[in-house]
Amino acid sequence: MSKKVLIIGTSPRINGNSNQIAKEFEKGAVEAGNECEIIYLAEKNLGFCKGCLACQKTKKCIIKDDANDIVEKMKHSDVIVWATPIYYYEMSGQMKTMIDRTNPLFADDYKFRDIYLIAAAADNGSYSADGALKGLNGWIECFDKTSLKGVIKGFGLEGINDIKNHNDILKEAYNAGKNII
Repeated sequence: MSKKVLIIGTSPRINGNSNQIAKEFEKGAVEAGNECEIIYLAEKNLGFCKGCLACQKTKKCIIKDDANDIVEKMKHSDVIVWATPIYYYEMSGQMKTMIDRTNPLFADDYKFRDIYLIAAAADNGSYSADGALKGLNGWIECFDKTSLKGVIKGFGLEGINDIKNHNDILKEAYNAGKNII
């Protein structure tokens, strides 16, 4: 049975390394028979959460922007993949903004169970994405039916398009997508 996979590319550069890795994940997932969509936050208008908590009663955000459509797509997806560049050992600001805007899902019935993280960093240390992973795990802990299924680490990617010289990382992403069943 195929799954609905939503990939959220959070890089300010649509063709950035993290989004290129995400495209390989998508390729594998589609070849495995899944339905996939990639959303690039760089193309969206997102405001910051105001902390009003109205969404906990209405299950909708009061801010009228693109985050509402993304949250609705997340709600009906089986798998969510976050793809982020690592800035200062943390997720991108765009990713954090979108995570905050998922607050309406907390009080709603959501379908997603499996979460993946794709992280691209210039730094090559094994710890480079620990901050982003900690932040994402905090979000996952708020959704009792979900769990982190995998992390693809694209480290040592110092320049634009460096991922093209790292077939091992692209293959890992492809295989992760291909193994979604």
